[in-house]
Amino acid sequence: MHSNNARCMKIGRDVFKTNIKSWLKIYKRQCSSSSSTAGANTSSDAALEWQQARPFNEVPRDSVLKLICKFLPGGRYYKLDSTQFVKAMQKEFGDIYVMPGLMGKPDALYTHNPVDFERVFRNEGAWPIRPSSEVLRYHRSKLRADFYDGVEGILATQGEQWSSFRSVVTPLLMQPKNIKMYVGKMAQVNQELVERIRLLRNAETLEMPDNFEETLQLWALESVAVIALDKQLGLLRGESEHFAVASKLFAALKCFFTLSLELEYTPSLWRLVATPKYKRLMQAMDDIQNITWNYTKEAIEKLEAERQQGSERKESEKSVLEKLLKIDKKIATVMAMDLLLGGVDTTTSLTAGALLCLAKNPEKQAKLRAEIMHVLPHKNGEFTADALNSMPYLRACLKEALRIYPLAIGNMRVPQKDLVLSGYQVPKGTRVSMISTTLLQSEQQYARPLEYLPERWLRTSGDVAAAKNGAASLCPEQLKASSPFTYLPFGHGARACLGRRISDLEMELSIARLVRNFQIEFHYPTDNVFKGMLINMPNVPLKFKFIDIN
Repeated sequence: MHSNNARCMKIGRDVFKTNIKSWLKIYKRQCSSSSSTAGANTSSDAALEWQQARPFNEVPRDSVLKLICKFLPGGRYYKLDSTQFVKAMQKEFGDIYVMPGLMGKPDALYTHNPVDFERVFRNEGAWPIRPSSEVLRYHRSKLRADFYDGVEGILATQGEQWSSFRSVVTPLLMQPKNIKMYVGKMAQVNQELVERIRLLRNAETLEMPDNFEETLQLWALESVAVIALDKQLGLLRGESEHFAVASKLFAALKCFFTLSLELEYTPSLWRLVATPKYKRLMQAMDDIQNITWNYTKEAIEKLEAERQQGSERKESEKSVLEKLLKIDKKIATVMAMDLLLGGVDTTTSLTAGALLCLAKNPEKQAKLRAEIMHVLPHKNGEFTADALNSMPYLRACLKEALRIYPLAIGNMRVPQKDLVLSGYQVPKGTRVSMISTTLLQSEQQYARPLEYLPERWLRTSGDVAAAKNGAASLCPEQLKASSPFTYLPFGHGARACLGRRISDLEMELSIARLVRNFQIEFHYPTDNVFKGMLINMPNVPLKFKFIDIN
């Protein structure tokens, strides 16, 4: 293990020296800004605040026995999904409370206060600790340690091991130029989605079948494979070669997101004995590993064969996978696997939420279509990276959809120093869950919170003017959140989501193409349309109606 960590550290140092000077400058500016904000209070002020705060043991909480009883049949929390659970806890205990550790887990502090969020993020340290994905970490570091060989990716690691891995992959995944090179290939995938919709929808009602979610999953897997594997799988073109494998992957991913929540956040003995759910989850994670490894191995072999034949591409034309392979084969493999693991169900949920918002708000959809038609006069025309930069209302629509239908309940960190949160002493090393899902539709945080108003995300008067047909009558500043830390769907700081730029590109291209080709409608109730698991996932048939735009 030590030799592998040393290898990662050496690779990380080499990459820092040669490839990421610009990224370091940006990071230093961010750190400087954070330090200046965090340092606004002197040490004496902090000491006084700590002395005046209430002790940690006075934070509202249940006893372990009471909490376990509430998870049992007939209990208050029985069969609640993650979103319903945190709302029930907030209703019972208020905006800050402790969830006692169960079955070997430590206590966790839950806060619904964005002021607390800022304090936690400002004091997360150089190596932020995000204590999630415990079962994934166990699978990679213990059960399948021989495969991962100490290189366990971004999601499953902490501290120096995490920092070493991230220092290699961040410059490649966070630099816009490295992601925008995929615009053409992703646009092709989205055109195939349009044709697939026309093929599958009911000829009379123009509605999609009950299993349209599977089509969105195929599209999401196809899209992320363009970057992670540097190839197209042909899943939307009716090529059956990969269908069976893709279906097995989708089933394993659903099992992962469902059972990970149960094993990590509800009473479970999996840390002590191999329970049936634990065994099912480990099998699902084996399936994910094997499928993604086979895809990744095939992509690696193809690139190496091209190199040996002398057809290696120019450095400026090399894919992310190629560049990672040049640095370290194991890191390239695990990163590709992580992209496939985290890029299918998340993107499916994001897309479903965006389509629901536009279907239920036809006037916003019309405004968006007008913007898209200005950039893409022909519905089958080609997108360019510059074209996406000319569509501020598109980005606003997607951000507002993510506020209405968030992907997760919040973020989690472990502060590296003692903090005062909501008037309570919180010792360093405490797990802090920052619950944002209850704030996103709160009148205390947003004006008109229950309305879908993309205008609240337009940043300048020029953007407002670009979103015509009455959008200028809405003042964005009056519609924004009371705190910038209320809305952090991709996290914050050094542990922010590495796949954000990939997700942004996927969503912008797909929604733009669909809105340009179809009038989108949804004529069914949207109550409980998503179910909160490890992420929020569709909970009803996505029977969208797609009417061709003439």
